[in-house]
Amino acid sequence: MDNYGYHAPVLPEETVSLLITGPGIYIDGTLGGGGHSLLMLDRLALSFGEARSLLVGIDQDSQALVEAAGKLDRYRELTAFFRGNFSTVGAVVHEVLEGAGKGLPVMGILLDLGVSSFQIDTPGRGFSYLRNGPLDMRMDPDGPVTAADVVNGYEERDLASLFRRYGEEPLGGRIARALVAARNGEPITTTGQLAALVKEACPRKDLAIKTLSRIYQALRIEVNDELGVLQTALEEGFAALSPGGRMAVISYHSLEDRIVKRFFASEATADWGPKGVALREPLAPARATLVTRKPVLASAEEIERNPRSRSARLRVAQKL
Repeated sequence: MDNYGYHAPVLPEETVSLLITGPGIYIDGTLGGGGHSLLMLDRLALSFGEARSLLVGIDQDSQALVEAAGKLDRYRELTAFFRGNFSTVGAVVHEVLEGAGKGLPVMGILLDLGVSSFQIDTPGRGFSYLRNGPLDMRMDPDGPVTAADVVNGYEERDLASLFRRYGEEPLGGRIARALVAARNGEPITTTGQLAALVKEACPRKDLAIKTLSRIYQALRIEVNDELGVLQTALEEGFAALSPGGRMAVISYHSLEDRIVKRFFASEATADWGPKGVALREPLAPARATLVTRKPVLASAEEIERNPRSRSARLRVAQKL
């Protein structure tokens, strides 16, 4: 394995304190190197002792599963691992309840939506404009579409729309034109090529880094269908929770946070029908309560220790 580390867990104490309420099944849908999972297992052991619990880890990256299994080895009897996207959480829970977790309540689900430091810092994964490598960006190395496929295959108007929609990049049209003109000469196949073209298309060089970040974000979201996967995971995960179970989501940009905020708000709101119609009872009761009314943010101390926590937003809801 390359000598790159997975990132330190973001908002560790806040996440564990808000998520864990009792023994049962806890699912880390974005296992990574197992940092959050280890803290969750430590808390379960400390708070509930011999009470039976099970930590289920899901990740689409086989290297992450190997890393996490080593880190969590002392809790091997209390862990189960699955390779896959976290949108499969419903199927995973069903399998767990038929096997190792039979009879246990599903008490918590964690989704940490950040790209791991391991993925960012490994040039061969193609996530970073700071390290030259193949233009890949697949979280699942076996996924069917790479960032190179998108950059070289999408029509100019589709690239421009992608950069505006998922990157919220005002120069999306200009950059799309530059990429199409360049690829007519030769395919864009590396992160270094892409970074150079984006920088060249920026009229203000002092803003190039922010533009690069937004373009790479947009491509990563498209390659991995991150927003569609998130919506599915929220719906399936919340349905799988037992009453009293909690879902915690850590997001890192406004598009993700907006989806999480709206989903939790909708689950925490009763349906009283059309306005102007007086009802004694709601057509459908609320299914959740908001544990966090506003997102929990990293402290100044954590940001200094772990700069990647700067943009983290933690939201938690509890199923009624």
